[in-house]
Amino acid sequence: MANRPDLFPQTQTRRGTGGVRADIGIYVRSGWEANYARYLNFLKTAGDIIDWKFEPKTFEFEGIKRGSRFYTPDFLVTWKNGRSEYHEVKGYMDQRSATKLKRMKKYHPEVVVVLIDSKHYRGIAKSMRGLIPHWEGRIQND
Repeated sequence: MANRPDLFPQTQTRRGTGGVRADIGIYVRSGWEANYARYLNFLKTAGDIIDWKFEPKTFEFEGIKRGSRFYTPDFLVTWKNGRSEYHEVKGYMDQRSATKLKRMKKYHPEVVVVLIDSKHYRGIAKSMRGLIPHWEGRIQND
């Protein structure tokens, strides 16, 4: 799906605030996704990655008749060695998300998906929030 801020105004969900962030210029579904995009911009500026894209591709699980038939990872990250991998920011792993990740391994084993879970995210947040402007939210157990 194209990233169209005019079609997706800021919305409040039970998991966070979705909307366009002026500093990153894209629609994201949560503060964690926004902060991770900021972190990727930091890595790009530092020369650690070549580029990143938000939700550039949707994968289909062919032959699945019920349940999750499609999956769109959050970020495609291209490292300076040319290797690309998808990053999924997930503060809470529900059954549907777990099924999608399991099906990715089965139907698209050549695709690397890195899970940015709450422990991983909080590690990034603790070290980066003072360095990156517009960082959203607090870290639990501060």
